[in-house]
Amino acid sequence: MNPAQTGARRPRLAVLPGDAAGIGPEVAVKLLAQDGALARAEVVLVGDRQVVAAGERVAGIALALADVKSLAQEDAIAGRINFLDVPLRSGTIPPTGKSSAEAGQAALDGLRLAAEASRRGDVDGIVFAPLNKHSMRLGGLEHEDEMRYLQTLLGVDGFVTEFNITDGLWTSRVTSHIPLRDVAAAITIDGVCAAVRILDDNLRAAGVDAPRIGVAGLNPHAGDGGNYGDEEIRLIAPAVALMREEGRNVAGPFPADTVFVAARRGDFDAVVSMYHDQGQIAMKLMGFDRGVTLLGGLPIPVTTCASGSAFDIAGKGIANFGGLQQAFEIAARMAARVPAQ
Repeated sequence: MNPAQTGARRPRLAVLPGDAAGIGPEVAVKLLAQDGALARAEVVLVGDRQVVAAGERVAGIALALADVKSLAQEDAIAGRINFLDVPLRSGTIPPTGKSSAEAGQAALDGLRLAAEASRRGDVDGIVFAPLNKHSMRLGGLEHEDEMRYLQTLLGVDGFVTEFNITDGLWTSRVTSHIPLRDVAAAITIDGVCAAVRILDDNLRAAGVDAPRIGVAGLNPHAGDGGNYGDEEIRLIAPAVALMREEGRNVAGPFPADTVFVAARRGDFDAVVSMYHDQGQIAMKLMGFDRGVTLLGGLPIPVTTCASGSAFDIAGKGIANFGGLQQAFEIAARMAARVPAQ
């Protein structure tokens, strides 16, 4: 449904073309060429003109863009895909299929401009095509990832996490981009509670009235009563009990290798995993081309597709934009439910 059908307002989304050397520009162009894009939201595309043109050539699509001088609302041109040209610092497109400081700098610049615009109330959400973390680090990223970078830019002090969404099933995680050897020590009762709360709150914001949440264990067979680890007994089960006392519909801990089977069967709307790959592997197997990543805990919806920069197929015109389209739909739906700033 579009906002007009639901009575919700039509939000304004900043769309970023992702890593210039990957599939990002191609899938961003394919997304914005869809007839329904402007029906869901006002759009401002933020990126280098050469990079967008390269994406058009690869996709075989020419977008009708309306140039704007800034992301300010008063510069917007109604009914068009607005385009803010943000030139690459080097002035030349980086080589396709390779990480580079130039591509990383451009990605960081786009995120910064979009975040600043959101703080002014000029955009209601951000959708970015696939980024490349190595490029961003070469380009100067000092944070763990783009989520932590945006958290700093947006002045958020609380818990943030990545949600992965496939075919209506959501996941959050207690730990994210840290070494596997550090995961067990990073699991806490407060951390599990925070992951449940933020998932429950965001599902409600997306229109799920009474989310059903399953919580995965950390160890094989969820510890098997303490035989294979006691984190479930000491930390995870007490956190689940606290969340139930808050009135949240949460259960667990369940063995991680079966909780997703139950979720796919329809027993849960969402799963809390303990670490990155515990949830990511299951979700990507369920629908890699349709998967969405939502950055939870930020003041506006920020989404992207679950796939990466895919350097191996960059420039070939075969990249699937289904995940980015789903990311756009979720961002538009969530932003439309939030009152204008």
